Amino acid sequence: MELGKFVKEKRTAVKLTQPELAQKAGVGLRFLRDLEQGKETLKMEKVNQVLGMFGYELGPVPKTGEDHGQ
Repeated sequence: MELGKFVKEKRTAVKLTQPELAQKAGVGLRFLRDLEQGKETLKMEKVNQVLGMFGYELGPVPKTGEDHGQ
């Protein structure tokens, strides 16, 4: 699942608006909107602040459809 979609689903599941989640996570509203819209160049620290609200953090995951010599 894409990160932006994941965050949006978690946010809506706990019935928070974007401004409410941004405030609770300590990030700007524009940052949260960019995150949910899938912007690729975001600061990992801030992404982790948002993910931490749901008990998650960034981590390495294998790319889909690619062979990485395993």
